Amino acid sequence: MERHTTRGPAATRRAVAPVRRRRRPPPDIRRHAITAVLLAFGPPLLLLLSASLRPPGLPPPAAPPLLPTHVTLAAYAEALGIGGLGRAALNSLAVCLVAVPVSVLVAAWAGFATTRLPRRAAQGVVLLSLTALMVPATALLVPRFALYRALHLTDTLVPLMAPALIATSPLYPLVYYVAFRAVPADLYETARLAGFGPWRTWWRVAMPLVRPVTVALATFTFVLTWSNFLDPLLYVYDRDHFTLPVALRSLSTLDPTDFPVFLAGAVLATLPALLVFAAAQWYMRGRTGSSEGTVT
Repeated sequence: MERHTTRGPAATRRAVAPVRRRRRPPPDIRRHAITAVLLAFGPPLLLLLSASLRPPGLPPPAAPPLLPTHVTLAAYAEALGIGGLGRAALNSLAVCLVAVPVSVLVAAWAGFATTRLPRRAAQGVVLLSLTALMVPATALLVPRFALYRALHLTDTLVPLMAPALIATSPLYPLVYYVAFRAVPADLYETARLAGFGPWRTWWRVAMPLVRPVTVALATFTFVLTWSNFLDPLLYVYDRDHFTLPVALRSLSTLDPTDFPVFLAGAVLATLPALLVFAAAQWYMRGRTGSSEGTVT
């Protein structure tokens, strides 16, 4: 007795359909792109570091050498002491330690809550966020200043931390909204059947799956907050409350010809942002490598 097997067109297509993988740029293209970025940004940073190691009080050389003849850290000591950059760096760090986690938490809460809304309500929230993104930040300077002045919060660090209460930017909740929507709905349903409430589902199920998004937004928030110049310039008047960008500007007005001290301050202002960005890049590369290693 013969045994006949019939395979339909759908089964045939499933059998022969190749597994799609994300195409990554060829190694040569990535290598050339990295080389171009290093050539564009590497030499200025090296010259900045080299000039900051010269003795204080020297004018800028016509052609700064790669390594100065007399290497000294006196310019850094003068910038941190007389220039007041040490106190300013602590102020900037205090603002970042509050603004970064609060911004990330508020954005994550808003993004996750939007995914729990009915479809029409979620679309309305997304449209409202996109509309808020189109409002220029400069248009809010006068109302914000009037509000902080009425609350007697000017000349404090509070106006620099307050934007974190609305996630710093309307873009951040949108990014989290897209990330949380990409989480399979079955996981949310399983968490609900297991007795998880909204808070526990957000913390135990959703957040671990969007860690790269959290790292990226935390990095952007830190860099933007650390390098924020306009807000401290508007709201802070006392030198003891200056953040690093404003203190660096005032340092340049003390002695315009003392370039080693000014460049040492520029290095101190740039280094933390570079370190945070490098740490985030290292984390992303580690996750990419581990995910590729699990693909069979």
